[in-house]
Amino acid sequence: MKIIIAPQGFKGGISGLEAAQAIARGVLAAVPDAETVLLPVADGGDGTLHALVDAT
Repeated sequence: MKIIIAPQGFKGGISGLEAAQAIARGVLAAVPDAETVLLPVADGGDGTLHALVDAT
């Protein structure tokens, strides 16, 4: 099973990538055979630059 994880970061908290990694850990704990794809997103505000850098 392939699961796409595409969260936005939390203002003043973790980045979209950090959120995606945490979610992926939970998914893999529940479904060890899952394939996770991390795609952090941003809406143009805070975290947009980090999302672009993480994507490259």
